[in-house]
Amino acid sequence: MALTQARTMPGVLELLPLDQIAFQRMLDVIRRNYQRFGFLPVETPVIEYADVLLTKTGGETERQVYFVQSTGALEQGEKPELALRFDLTVPLARYVAEHEHDLSFPFRRYQMQRVYRGERAQRGRFREFYQCDIDVIGKDSLSVRYDAELPAVIYSVFCELNIGAFTIQLNNRKLMRGYFESLGVTDPEQQTLVLREVDKLDKRGADYVRDTLTGAAFGLSADAAQKILDFVQVRSTSLQDAIAKLDALGAGPEVMEQGRAELKEVLGLIHDFGVPETHYALNLSIARGLDYYTGTVYETTLNDHPQIGSICSGGRYENLAGQYTKSHLPGVGISIGLTRLYWQLRDAGLVNTAHSTVDVLVTQMDPAQLPAYLAVAGELRAAGIATEVVLESGKLGKQFKYADRAGIRFVIVLGEDELAKGVVTVKDLRREDQFEVSRAELVKTLRVELEQAAVMG
Repeated sequence: MALTQARTMPGVLELLPLDQIAFQRMLDVIRRNYQRFGFLPVETPVIEYADVLLTKTGGETERQVYFVQSTGALEQGEKPELALRFDLTVPLARYVAEHEHDLSFPFRRYQMQRVYRGERAQRGRFREFYQCDIDVIGKDSLSVRYDAELPAVIYSVFCELNIGAFTIQLNNRKLMRGYFESLGVTDPEQQTLVLREVDKLDKRGADYVRDTLTGAAFGLSADAAQKILDFVQVRSTSLQDAIAKLDALGAGPEVMEQGRAELKEVLGLIHDFGVPETHYALNLSIARGLDYYTGTVYETTLNDHPQIGSICSGGRYENLAGQYTKSHLPGVGISIGLTRLYWQLRDAGLVNTAHSTVDVLVTQMDPAQLPAYLAVAGELRAAGIATEVVLESGKLGKQFKYADRAGIRFVIVLGEDELAKGVVTVKDLRREDQFEVSRAELVKTLRVELEQAAVMG
């Protein structure tokens, strides 16, 4: 029988065990911080009804959706009614609308699951990837203060992940739409198209955006296009600088004034939440591609690795759940694209993948002494120390090599001499030294060693 080639589709991230451990630890850090701020866990199905997913996302998003169809339905030429979720926000809106009467508001949830997008697979871009979301959903209204809380959560997450300097960049869509309106761009659909174009500024450059806005598709005057470019290139270096630059924009329509007031309040409250001014800034080019954002929008970048792009983004949405319920359920959310972030950090050599989840390996010197080895392992496990036992005899050097390759730091040797003296030999593969300790003191000693190792990283 011919063998089938073992392969994975492009655009997925499949990790070896030590990489998977490092990835899982990042998930644990994110989950711990989300819970620390009072968010509750939620999971939704990977497959949703297509009409539910695509109620308000825009044609660009629809082209990236993976539709699900049974063989029988395909044979009958039926239109797919199911699709894989492309983010976690739209399923959340459906979830809240469906369970509205069983939830307490404001509803604070976190969700860490895979999502799927039919993007062209390329370096650092994935078709299957983890998103780690937090959202707050209100009933009838939701204070803009929650828009300031989410950056505080993200600041806490990234500080604990210790991935280097980062900046949370903020804007407000009301401010943008109001400014466009002041320039004569009053049609909501045209405003959305302009928003999508200016969102490409950092990737494509000012000349590209200017040529697009003054081209046949938009037909804006050179003066209007230049004012838009000047507007979206506004950046801040401090809280005071951000407030001054918002004030310097001049008066505008009511929606612009609403956006300006919201943005100023959010920026000030982020400071009150304890986020240093060095870690957040005004960036008036941030628009976010999805159509459901209506107010505050966020993007987070690594200062020393701008080529990675946004590693955390989101924003305010007023009417997303309105597609599924007559209730008014405004919300604000932010998401970490963990798969892409991990891949980029690993590619840049910023992820330590040398540590296993196994703390100790108990070697086998004599098959007849297996009960003694198992007894030692049992004592360690009872004390909460993850322990593996070598169950097949072999050369000791080979057992050490196995532990080293598996990322296990501590190796226990229990030979005839150790058994006779009532001690064990512990070898620290990282420090490349070893010591003897009595059986009675083994658990206590290893606990101290592991605590020190955790502190040292």
